[in-house]
Amino acid sequence: MYQEGSVQALGYDDMNEAQPLYVRSPRGRYRLATDSQVLAAARIAAESLIACGSQFNAPGRVKAFFQAKLCGLGHECLAVVYLNAQLKVIKYIERSHGTLSQASEYPREIVKTALRLNAAGLIMSHNHPSGIAEPSATDLSLTRHLKQALDLIEVRLIDHIIVAGNTAISLAERAQI
Repeated sequence: MYQEGSVQALGYDDMNEAQPLYVRSPRGRYRLATDSQVLAAARIAAESLIACGSQFNAPGRVKAFFQAKLCGLGHECLAVVYLNAQLKVIKYIERSHGTLSQASEYPREIVKTALRLNAAGLIMSHNHPSGIAEPSATDLSLTRHLKQALDLIEVRLIDHIIVAGNTAISLAERAQI
């Protein structure tokens, strides 16, 4: 039941888990949203966090964005946000969708896109459907190889974010880039 003044807009800074969310059916009736409906809506809403040309330089905002985009997926997905020299968003691209435990991506393809978009930097992210956010040896190796490849063309790898459930780990914050 809607009561004037009782509905608040949810943002990443003021989310309240106790507040129920509703969806409207094709018949116009409201019912409690399922987890998958909430996650699907979050992925769409996350786009407003990185509108083209917005600055993408706050670590909390970056983590919140990737959590909204990648959390809850049943398969690994590797995504990249390409940035200009002022850390403003040029483009968000989901580069690869994989299996439950891996998503293959080649640094060469990320580099080609960075050149095509004239990017000065990028932030890479992927999810771990297992729920364990700790980076694997493969994650660290990919990060190292991508950084080396990007260094050759003077594009900065700003961060690699690993998302698992409601946790997001920044490899830059851990000095692993």
